[in-house]
Amino acid sequence: MTEFTKTLCPYCGVGCGLEVSPPAQLAKPTNRDSQGNPIWRVRGDKAHPSSKGMVCVKGATIAESLDKNRLHYPMVRDSLNQEFRRVSWDEVFNIITQRIQTIRSNQGSEAICMYGSGQFQTEDYYIAQKLLKGCLGTNNFDANSRLCMSSAVSGYIQSFGSDGPPCCYEDLDLTDCAFLIGTNTAECHPIVFNRLVKHHKKNRHVKMIVVDPRRTPTAEAADLHLAIRPGTDIDLMNGMAHLLMRWNYIDIGFIDECTSNFSEYAEVIRHYPPEVAARQCGISIEDLETAARYWGESQRVLSLWSMGVNQSSEGTAKVRTIINLHLMTGQIGKPGAGPFSLTGQPNAMGGREAGGLAHLLPGYRLVKNPQHRAEVEQFWGLEPGRISPHPGLTAWDMITGLENDAVGLLWIAATNPAVSMPDLERTKKALWRSPLTIYQDAYYPTETSAYAHILLPAAQWSEKTGVMTNSERTVTLCQAFRQPPREAKADWEIFAEVGRRLGFEKEFAFANSSQVYTEFVQLTGDRLCDMTGISHEQLQINGPTQWPHPKQGSGEWGVGSRESATSSKRLYTDLRFRTPDGRARFGAYYSKGLAEPPDPDYPFVLTTGRLYGHWHTQTRTGHIEKIRKMHPEPFIEIHPRDAARLKITENQIVEVRSRRGKTKFPAKITKAIAPGTVFIPMHWGALWADDAEANTLTHPESCPDSLQPELKACAVQLTPINAELLPAQHQLQGSQLTQNYEKTNHKGHKVHEVKRVSKNFCVSPE
Repeated sequence: MTEFTKTLCPYCGVGCGLEVSPPAQLAKPTNRDSQGNPIWRVRGDKAHPSSKGMVCVKGATIAESLDKNRLHYPMVRDSLNQEFRRVSWDEVFNIITQRIQTIRSNQGSEAICMYGSGQFQTEDYYIAQKLLKGCLGTNNFDANSRLCMSSAVSGYIQSFGSDGPPCCYEDLDLTDCAFLIGTNTAECHPIVFNRLVKHHKKNRHVKMIVVDPRRTPTAEAADLHLAIRPGTDIDLMNGMAHLLMRWNYIDIGFIDECTSNFSEYAEVIRHYPPEVAARQCGISIEDLETAARYWGESQRVLSLWSMGVNQSSEGTAKVRTIINLHLMTGQIGKPGAGPFSLTGQPNAMGGREAGGLAHLLPGYRLVKNPQHRAEVEQFWGLEPGRISPHPGLTAWDMITGLENDAVGLLWIAATNPAVSMPDLERTKKALWRSPLTIYQDAYYPTETSAYAHILLPAAQWSEKTGVMTNSERTVTLCQAFRQPPREAKADWEIFAEVGRRLGFEKEFAFANSSQVYTEFVQLTGDRLCDMTGISHEQLQINGPTQWPHPKQGSGEWGVGSRESATSSKRLYTDLRFRTPDGRARFGAYYSKGLAEPPDPDYPFVLTTGRLYGHWHTQTRTGHIEKIRKMHPEPFIEIHPRDAARLKITENQIVEVRSRRGKTKFPAKITKAIAPGTVFIPMHWGALWADDAEANTLTHPESCPDSLQPELKACAVQLTPINAELLPAQHQLQGSQLTQNYEKTNHKGHKVHEVKRVSKNFCVSPE
């Protein structure tokens, strides 16, 4: 019988369990990838509590990417005009530590920055925090979760006193009313959506409301689709609240005993009668009333949201306004109900637990809180005051820091900011200015590798053992089932070795990731995210475990004993919150709208998003043939009314221009997009298509609380292009990817020539 290794899908935050078995020794040609490597076999883990054996196309095909376009050896170059040369790990560690020491002496630790990723395992996140925030004394660690979930973090903290989604996936099976806003769950979190749809179809009384300017596959399944104008989410929810108040669908006892600031909120929603809210949103009063009635008449309301809410200049306000609806109707702390943020990446939750944003510390602590800093300093054995009281640079601050020469070293790991950051041309110019960029990734080339001075080969999922936490707070051990290729190392091992070479030997004296995790969970004791009863050994024996899961008693915790620690499916079941007075706080917000609304020069609102098959910037999925065939090229969705007015026909190339740049896409004319709004997918970077980078158009204006950029909306103009005027288009796919591709610096000088490379993609000698 074939031995399966249990692990977790490394894509979205749903956190589906997988079972992986080795390829047969005599693998058939059909069981090999395009480079002749045997493909590991993947299936859903029926025993995993979060996914129960279900898996989407990304998870099912993940093994096909394991050996494609991997970075095998450390590589360095003195300037971006030069070719990389292969070096040993000893040499590259010496280079890095010497530069860190020089920068600390000349500029101070605040000139050192690291930009990480929700692809990290928790152990990777934790060691990075200890290195930067503890030993080096700089809080300049941020992650791509800043572009993804930081508004949810901020909203939970401000409303409840702590981060942490209070719901679980079982609530999908129990709710009477599912309110989905700013989430195309069917494509972005398909296993969650499948579970909800099954419940919805089975129970005729269950209502589903979807709020989205696009008629997505998610909206197709809804009882009510509200195609609101982009940027009017708060108008909608305040309008619903106005009606809930008017119709007396509120829980007075809960409001009086368990919340604060309701009077200020009531004053705000007074200004959003249905005729005002519906007009602002561009929907009918009847639809607004139906949404409010569905919510008010339901015993158990579950709200789900993702990037469409978080990626906004009002991100925190939107999150808190969703939570307000739950607070005014008492829809929290009980089965089937609550505000549920769907995380975008597989370990975005683990990153939050480990302090993986510039304003956080491990164990759901805040940099600005003196007691929190003291607790972490004491635990790490640091002198008082070692941890800076000032939040570090966010991801976008790092870009502007490169512009003004405040950043002396930028260390990027497991993410691709040369595609994913806003205002992409400005981002690239800043990256070009970097005095030293270390790029640590499993794959090569990526768009970001063109801006790196040092490349570090990282072991990825399948090649290292560590923990990830999904959207419902379920912790899963992801066990390695193969060796890293050539000289690749786990991210935490790289960080720890740099720490040791900087003189912090005892701080990083870890023999394996299990020891790292054992240390980390001690920092969660008595916190909302208490995981002191969880270890690698416990997870291996008992399987995935949801937190809070505290260690019980004063003696050693008994591995394998379910009675030795307790978990909670839901938070706040006692209706007491992590605020000083134990009350949840209403947030009173008037709608401000988009940071960049449309105008006569840029009359359309562009929104961006993901497609079912692809993941982020295609670093993995772009190498999987089935997914490339599913989504062969980028496109722009345009409503027929807008297309007719501009004389745009199906598949005609359209130039899309914002105040920051321009792109080109073939037109997809569809009634699924609201008039005045256009949509493009965000997956295509310079390696995958010409002039199709969505974030060339977007702006960096951000939420003042979460500092999350408004990647979901910007103002654009459209111009149809005649085919005979177009130059030849060359899509670069699979083994056609370029090692070095043509780029221009901020002065317009060519810095790289296009070069085709072999399937190996490694220019270093064997």
